[in-house]
Amino acid sequence: MGKVKSYMMDGLETNHGSPADRGSADAYYWRESDPHWWPEGTGKGIRVEQCDMLQSQIDIYMESYNNETERKDHG
Repeated sequence: MGKVKSYMMDGLETNHGSPADRGSADAYYWRESDPHWWPEGTGKGIRVEQCDMLQSQIDIYMESYNNETERKDHG
């Protein structure tokens, strides 16, 4: 198990930095889908990339990404 994987929590909650939070934020800001999460909160500690995520975490990210109904108006 790699350094990041041994560091990871389950990441199934919806707090700031969770897979659900990041999926929703990426969609809201019109960013490409890029499953990831931040166990210590967005921008803090280690960013967990898709290759180090559990399938359940990727599924939650994608569900949040695909079901975000609001989008940032950059106008």
